[in-house]
Amino acid sequence: MLGLPLATAADADVVAMDGHGESSAMGSMGAIGLHLHAFQGLKERDRHILENSMPEDDPNENSATSHEEKNLPRWGPHHKGAQELAKLYSTGKRSQETVCIYTCIILMAANFCFIIRHFQIERCGTIVIAALCGIITADFASGLVHWGADSWCSVELPIIGKNFLRPFREHHIDPTSITRHDFIETNGDNFMVTIPCLARMLWDFLTKTNEEVQHNFSWTCYLFLLAIFVAMTNQIHKWSHTYFGLPWWVVWLQDHHIILPRLHHRIHHVAPHETYFCITTGWLNWPLEKIQFWPSLEWIITSLTGYKPRTDDFKWAQKRA
Repeated sequence: MLGLPLATAADADVVAMDGHGESSAMGSMGAIGLHLHAFQGLKERDRHILENSMPEDDPNENSATSHEEKNLPRWGPHHKGAQELAKLYSTGKRSQETVCIYTCIILMAANFCFIIRHFQIERCGTIVIAALCGIITADFASGLVHWGADSWCSVELPIIGKNFLRPFREHHIDPTSITRHDFIETNGDNFMVTIPCLARMLWDFLTKTNEEVQHNFSWTCYLFLLAIFVAMTNQIHKWSHTYFGLPWWVVWLQDHHIILPRLHHRIHHVAPHETYFCITTGWLNWPLEKIQFWPSLEWIITSLTGYKPRTDDFKWAQKRA
């Protein structure tokens, strides 16, 4: 998996220490020289990421160097396009998200109780396989939806534009905006997607015999765990943009790439945002990139329709003034 060996001044200081942990006589100029050398040694792609994506651990743009960047930022909360998009979040949308969150949680709790009721100890292996298949399916589904929303259609479309595509446009211009969203705004749409599946599952538990439930138990566990992972995908995505104050267990899961790591997701946020779309675990990003999965789909769609991907995304990114 691609890493991002981001060299820092602290890295240079470490290099300037001898094997016994004592500072060498190189001095500050030597440390600076080592820092520059380390930066020059970065892989070309890593340097490209540093230069062409927002430094998310600096959301206030304190690292902006040019007058143009400070007055006409390429990204961040002060970008004009990001501000316009943020204002499109409506009270109606908030109400829809709130209803979906509570409905989904009730359905999850009810289905979980039925799963526990019908669980048999010999099915432990089935649960593990269902969990693995569920999280891989969720990762691919997150990539497919993310790619579709990033690449096609417009915020001006009725209903889906302002309600469902708007957050994707805002997120590319201001990746840190998601860290300022509360639980409802962050997760409302993902919870909504799982409601039909969870509702049908509960109906089956209420209407089918015990024998019928046992016959389909493996499939039920897979769908339930898939729904959990889908519902939590945008929360995991939010954590990948959060550089301060995360619980230790979230950091541990990120560091071991059980969920989407922060530096891994930075690859997607290099303009024009054309790769690494999977955001549940990110496990599928590397193989999908290697087989050119997303470019192949885009080539087919562009060949058939003449429409180029990320046209609307680019339009909003240009609204700097």
